[in-house]
Amino acid sequence: MSRISCFIPFSDPALWEETLAGLHTHSLVHRVYLMGKSQPGRGFEGCSFIKTDGRFSTDTLRKIANYAGESDYSLVISRESGISFGLLALERFLAVAGELGTGMVYSDYREMGDGKMNPHPVIDYQAGSLRDDFEFGPVLFFHSHSLIKAVEGIMDSLDHAGLYQLRLKVSQVSLPVHIPEYLYAVEQFDSRESGKKMFDYVDPRNRAVQVEMERAVTAHLKEIGAYLEPAFNEVIFHEEFPVEASVIIPVLNRRRTISDAIESVMAQKTGFLFNLILVDNHSTDGTTEIVEKLARKYPNLIHVIPDRFDLGIGGCWNVGIHHPECGKFAVQLDSDDLYRSEDTLEQMVAVFYSQKCAMVVGSYQMTNFDLEEIPPGVVDHKEWTPENGRNNALRINGLGAPRAFYTPVLRKVNVPNVSYGEDYAVGLAISRHYRIGRIYHPVYLCRRWEENSDASLSIEAQNRHDLYKDRLRSFELRARINLNRSGS
Repeated sequence: MSRISCFIPFSDPALWEETLAGLHTHSLVHRVYLMGKSQPGRGFEGCSFIKTDGRFSTDTLRKIANYAGESDYSLVISRESGISFGLLALERFLAVAGELGTGMVYSDYREMGDGKMNPHPVIDYQAGSLRDDFEFGPVLFFHSHSLIKAVEGIMDSLDHAGLYQLRLKVSQVSLPVHIPEYLYAVEQFDSRESGKKMFDYVDPRNRAVQVEMERAVTAHLKEIGAYLEPAFNEVIFHEEFPVEASVIIPVLNRRRTISDAIESVMAQKTGFLFNLILVDNHSTDGTTEIVEKLARKYPNLIHVIPDRFDLGIGGCWNVGIHHPECGKFAVQLDSDDLYRSEDTLEQMVAVFYSQKCAMVVGSYQMTNFDLEEIPPGVVDHKEWTPENGRNNALRINGLGAPRAFYTPVLRKVNVPNVSYGEDYAVGLAISRHYRIGRIYHPVYLCRRWEENSDASLSIEAQNRHDLYKDRLRSFELRARINLNRSGS
């Protein structure tokens, strides 16, 4: 039996001439299948054609599986973009897949753009790599038997989430394996900065796709024993606190925005007492002096400079929530954002009582530095539902803002002492046991500007962030499986 069958999405002949020429002459390639809505014209007579809907739907996967059995291995290219394989690249894919006996392998790659060849490393797959946008690169290498068995096990037929279904199914038997080598080069696919790409999944235009992705991950969680039924621990608000609510602002070197943030808190109109606990993480740019001046103006502004010098954003949150003046509810505000109206705090606190929850997440409006709305506009995370929100939370990269917590619960969970993903970690942990309340209209202004910590990250920095959040999901996945097994 020949070794590899290749499956390529095909609509633009100019993209594939070089790639196909190399595959046709390769001794390991059994056959090349072009997939698309229309039969390719002259010049591609050596390829077989599979008529598809033009997407990687479940139906397309089933058609791939029908032909995958002709070879031991199947190479699937996941997007239409010119690819140049490196020296002995197919041999390397084959060797690793064969030696490990794994269902799927993938590798680092290089991007060709602006006359340059830039490295694009990817990260290791783990049980918690449940994001539907996990970066494999466009070349997926499968053991054909694993691909076929995985497709046979897919019960739901989806238009957009076929590849997501496939790799979740494969991962149930053996996790995809990352080869940390640059085995091919690809034309640059998305040159936008990280701060712009990160909101694609909440774009309303992608709503139909997101609904399908949720269906796929929910099925996966049920199959591996990590799905949580919509049943929650009761929350009883019985403890006494100095004030009803505390706004927590960690800050480090935000002299251009901190006044706006503080003033938006002090403008709040409430029927209860509140304070602002601002944890100043040893700012050196004049932020400290600005806060000191405003603290003299506002008696309910508590300016805290920690004794420690090893705190990230999460550590500053822990300082705030364990402060003796912290209120019954701790409400988030980032140091470069604002509350949208004078009743934001009132609205957030009201949800705790009306929805009997331990955490509340609002919706926000994206703005530039001058507070003018920018795409994608309002981010409301409507994919969060009372029935399935905490399951779908394992698929998406964030829960929304602003976030508020019942302080006794947060003091038990505590916040990881990091400066990325700390809010997501807390949200996952709380949602395992408690209801999370939601506000689906904007109550918060999320200011995007050049000094946002995630505005323009390198590939390496993005990978560190993604690896950490995947690790959080892996922790949470295991905790939920254990919870279900214990029956508690």
